[in-house]
Amino acid sequence: MRTNLLMDFSVDKETSTVKVKREFAASRSDVWAAWTQSELLDKWWAPRPWKARTKSMDFKVGGSWMYAMVGPEGEEHWAKANYTAITPESNFKYHDAFCDSDGNVNQEFPSSDWNLDFTEAGENTIVNISISHQNLSDLEAIIEMGFKEGFTSAMEGLDEIFAS
Repeated sequence: MRTNLLMDFSVDKETSTVKVKREFAASRSDVWAAWTQSELLDKWWAPRPWKARTKSMDFKVGGSWMYAMVGPEGEEHWAKANYTAITPESNFKYHDAFCDSDGNVNQEFPSSDWNLDFTEAGENTIVNISISHQNLSDLEAIIEMGFKEGFTSAMEGLDEIFAS
């Protein structure tokens, strides 16, 4: 498996935004599918040893993806992504929030707005991700929860899918 793929992770405290630029050794259509189809997301979205489990997904503007991060002891942390814009194989945007198993948003946890751009880079694909938070304290809370480590681990899981 290639380990020299681009992975830039930066935090902009002035705009309360996380920016991730990540390269994958796969075609744009394959990378798009891995980010937009629940059966593929369930294989890599959670950092090991956790697993993602989709409850429902309707990938369209106004639709949503509701899923649980399931821990090794069976513990569940639910989240919901509400899709706000989709340009096939190029870009999609969504609002992401923690929720309960019925989809009721947990206001005590930070939510974020995701913007993902998919571009071809030779035989590879680069995904530019911008994750905006309402304020600096929300951004800092997500970082303290281990977002960088968890997201990096999940990306490596996606690399393994493309390698196999």
